[in-house]
Parts: sequence; structure tokens; C-alpha cells
Amino acid sequence: MREMTLRATVGAACLAMATGLAITSTAQAADKPAGKPVSSAASSAAKAASPRAAKPYTIEQFMATTSVTGASFSADEKRILFSSNVTGVFNVYSISVDGGEPVALTTSKTDTHYGVGYFRNDDRVLYTRDKGGDENNHLYVRELDGSEKDLTPGEKVKAGFSGWGQDGNSFYVTTNERDPRFIDLYRYDAKTYARELVYRNDDGMAVFGVSGDGRWVALGRTNTTADSDVYLYDTQSKQTQHLTPHEGVASFSAAGFDPESKTLLILSNQGSEFTRLQAYDLASGQTREMEKADWDIVYSVFSRDGRYRVTGINADSSLELRIVTAADGKPVALPKLPGGELRGVSFSRTSQRMAFYLNGDRSPSNLYVYDFGTKRAKQLTQSLSKEIDPEELVEGRIVRFKSFDGMVIPSVYYQPKEASPTHKVPAVLYVHGGPGGQTMRGYNATIQYLVNHGYAVLGINNRGSSGYGKSFFTADDGKHGREPLWDCIEAKTYLAGTGVIDPERIGIMGGSYGGYMTLAAMAFRPEAFKVGIDIFGVSNWLRTLESIPPYWESFRKALYQEIGDPVKDKEMLIATSPLFHAKEIRKPLMVIQGKNDPRVIKPESDEIVEAVKKNGVPVEYIVFDDEGHGFSKKKNQIESNRQMLSFLDRYLKPGVQVAKP
Repeated sequence: MREMTLRATVGAACLAMATGLAITSTAQAADKPAGKPVSSAASSAAKAASPRAAKPYTIEQFMATTSVTGASFSADEKRILFSSNVTGVFNVYSISVDGGEPVALTTSKTDTHYGVGYFRNDDRVLYTRDKGGDENNHLYVRELDGSEKDLTPGEKVKAGFSGWGQDGNSFYVTTNERDPRFIDLYRYDAKTYARELVYRNDDGMAVFGVSGDGRWVALGRTNTTADSDVYLYDTQSKQTQHLTPHEGVASFSAAGFDPESKTLLILSNQGSEFTRLQAYDLASGQTREMEKADWDIVYSVFSRDGRYRVTGINADSSLELRIVTAADGKPVALPKLPGGELRGVSFSRTSQRMAFYLNGDRSPSNLYVYDFGTKRAKQLTQSLSKEIDPEELVEGRIVRFKSFDGMVIPSVYYQPKEASPTHKVPAVLYVHGGPGGQTMRGYNATIQYLVNHGYAVLGINNRGSSGYGKSFFTADDGKHGREPLWDCIEAKTYLAGTGVIDPERIGIMGGSYGGYMTLAAMAFRPEAFKVGIDIFGVSNWLRTLESIPPYWESFRKALYQEIGDPVKDKEMLIATSPLFHAKEIRKPLMVIQGKNDPRVIKPESDEIVEAVKKNGVPVEYIVFDDEGHGFSKKKNQIESNRQMLSFLDRYLKPGVQVAKP
């Protein structure tokens, strides 16, 4: 499950950016038949200007595209640290704000490296690395001479960076080395790396961050997947205060402190379907409303000097940013940019410059830098492969359909250029991870690859998804394998109703929880989909819930409430686990798994493959020995995507000659 822990923490807002759309549109569409579109975007699916086949691209051409992430300015504000997989494996790079070729600071050919940031007062660099996708990340420093030091050594240690002290002479690190179940907080001296324990976590709290002056630690507790609280630990008095006592179901999470250590920003959906921003005054203990939107606010952060504040809003599966001057809340004027969404904003020390990413459905993220003095933005990376014409790719669009009980299901739809009523195409229902994840707009190489080769793709946000309000988010609690799955069945009806899709050639695929949904569809509704592709999906809830990583201990209760207790709800979990119903799977199945996956362990895939093979059903099984929960290496991304397309062509495009792997 790509985001199983995020379901516990999206709802509790501990780790994820959950946002929402009210489900009032259900009433507006009450007279629509199930599976039929309830939006003009959906009903126009069959409309296309001069349908034609797109120029086909190979998976190698798609994967020649570079993924870039992260942005941190150097102390002199002249360089930006970021991560890139240009070599096939993520490494850490530095690039001048004036442009030019990036300089590689790490050169791994095996394990992924992700940059954290430059030190505040010199050119040393912090970054993280795990081993083969095992998610036991360590925090490393790259010294000025290029040597490396592991700041969090130890077997099975999971560590993370938690912020800088105000003067840059210290930084904070979380680690579970003392107790594998709980995350403690340490302060490190930025010169000597000597450390001291700041917060000993014996209560299963989540550490949100530390105030710049080092006095306050923001903590969070997950009660259920939709209910959570914020606590404040005083490092002087050693006392912990509960800031968000409440009745009913409400999610509270800490967004961060202001640079002056006077205010703690809190995200809350108490009394509302949507998350808004509040400000807690550390001196008076008073809370005031600060910002709200028609959708969920998912984060809000200050620039380092406090001059600007950036707020992210999840608006109908797209990320919208508001950038304001903190003093008066006035919007900051930005230059005109190519189409796409602004993401990943980061400011230099003096706020003279701002780094950000621009991402669109047909354009992967590119790194930009904006100079507030010259009012000019400069593109620093060119991520899309030079061999791919973005005009040959497709834009996604938001569509909605009414499910079996009248609930409106929002989705992101991608239609091949050649699709038309006279040239109907096959389709794939694409189910996101979670539970509680969300299919968002933005560049997705796998989706574009499938659409480029003639497949319509519907990224469903079934009930229980983030981004569409508190009620929608909790609508799947205790119902997995049933109502959320039935939304997927109605999605097939919607696809067939577009007029451009062959209803006899529709498959289903997904990763993590989406993999579970794929297996559930194949086992519990075997007549519905022609084929299924399960990517590290859960087949046996009993085993998965009993084998969660130890550092998920603080989320265990919430997961049990969401999915089921393996002791108290054993019979229900057996009833909703595809492994125990594998004899019902009668359609071709592909399973893809990372050997080192700590969330959905390899036996989950091994056993479902073995069981389905006994039915005489075609089963193809791919295991990557150097991956975990998600495939980060290009060679594996190429192989998995190539095999998926070949599998789909074999069963959804009759008459097409496809070599069996």
C-alpha cells in the first residue's frame, strides 16, 4: 500500500495534505442513473476535434524524461540544491541560480539519495538514503571535502530531518533508535554533530516540528483516520499541553511555527467539511482564524525571514498556491508562466529569490527561480525528454459520475487522441493508493504512456479518498472490499457510457491500496473487468495488519478502526481479503512487487500468484530485488511499464501481435 500510513495520517492530517470537495453535488444529481456523468466535462468525453492517433513513443523515450524534486538555497543564495534521477537513480545536485549544468554532489548507482538542504552558514549538505527501498532512511552530511558522514547509524533505524535552529547553529533530527515503535527528537550541533535528546516519545506522538528558538515542539496524536489532535511540548518546563480538545470527529495538525517563534499554525476541519488555517499565539494561548478556502488548505509556511507566506489548496484534484506578504496578507504578483501548477516553493535566506516547480498534465516538474528584484523567472531544468512532443500527450480533465447509492464520484479522465464513436478504444481504471489517497492532476508517465498507446485512463477518487470533504473521506470506514469497490464497478459503467470506449475491453489496475482494490475487483466482482494489474497490493489483511512496520505503532489503532482489528474482526477481514477468495479470480492477472517492501511484504504477492495459478488463469509475476514500496530506479520503471503495456495489449487489443515475456 503506497499510502497505507497516509490514510491514518491524511485523515489525522499528521503526514499528508488532505483537501476536500463538498459532496453537495450528490443532491444536485439525484435523478441521474448510476454510472452516468453529472458534469459537462464528463458528458463531453466523446467530443474530440478531428480524432487522430498520437505519435507513439517507446517507454525508453518516456523514461528519458527526468524527475526532479526539492529545492534549498545555499547560504550565499547563489545555488539551489535539488534531487534528480537523470542517471537512472536519484542523486543530489546543485545548480546556479543563473542556470547552467547541475553539479552532482552524490553519485550512487544503487540507492536513492534525496537532498534535505544546505547548511545555514556554509556549503555542507544534508541528505537521506535508504537501502533498496526498505524505508529505513538515515540522515547524512556531505562535508566540504566531499566525504560523507552518517548522522544516524544503526541497523533498522529510521531517521528524518525536523528543521533548523533560528541561528543555523543547530538542527533537529527524529529517530526510532531507542524504541523501534516511537520517534524521538534530538538537537544536533551544526559544527560538532554532538547531540542531545530534546523530546523522548513514550506516547506514540508524531513530531511536527520545533520553533526557531528551540523552546516549543509541536506534536500530534492520531485518534482515528479522521480524528487527531495537536499538542505542544515546552522544552523549558518539560510539560505537554493539549491544544485541541474537541467533541465529535475533527482533524487537527500543526503546519509549522512562524520565524519569530510567536505563533503556531494549525490546520483544522472542526465544524466543517474542509480544512482551514488557524493561528495559535504561544504567549497568550489564544487561537484565531487565519485563512480559509472553498477547498481544504493542505499547508501554509513562512519564508525564512517571515516576509512571505505560502498556502497550498487542494482544489478539485489540482494544487493551487497563494503567496502573500505576511504583514498584510496581500497577494504577491508573479510573472506570467507557462501552463501548469506551481509547487514546492522555497525562499532564499533574505527572500530575494524564490525557487519553485511548475508541473502540468503534459509537462513533468521543472525547477524555476524567481528574483523579486528583477521580477524575472528563470527555468533551470528541462525535464521532458527532447524526443517527446508535449502536443502528442493529453490533458486530464475532471469528470464526475453518480455511484450506486447516489454519491458523486470525482475522477481524472485521460482520453486518447484517436478515441471516437467510430473508433472505440480500450480503457483502464486506475485506482490510487491509500486507503485515503487521491488521484491528482499533474504529469504521470505511466498514464501518459498508456494513453499514448491507445488506452483511456480514468483515475478514480472513490469514496474514502482525500480531497473531497470529511464526509466523503470517512465514507469507506469499515467498508473496504464493498462500497469503495462498487464505486469502481460504476466507474466501468461510466466509461462505457462515454461512447468512445469499448465496454468489453476495460481493465483495472492500481498500486498499494489500489492493488488491493484490483484484487478485490477480480475476486469479488470477477465479471466486471477483463484484466487486472496489481502493483504491491494487499491480498491478506490479517497478515498485513499484523506485519506493519514497528514505527507505525502510533497509527495502529487508527488502522484497525479504518480496516479492521485482526483479532476482533478476523471473520470480516477474511471476507474482504482477496487471498481467501482467489478461486473466484478467472481473468488474466499481473502482479508486480518490490522484494524489500516493508509495508506490503512480498508474501502478499507470492501467495495470491500461487493461488490464482491453481485456477488455470494466466498470471504474470514480476519481482524487483532492489525496490521497496514504489519503484524509484529508471531501469525498473522501464521494465514494469513495458510489461504492463504488453500485458494489456495481449488481452485488451485482440488481433494485436504481442510477444509474451
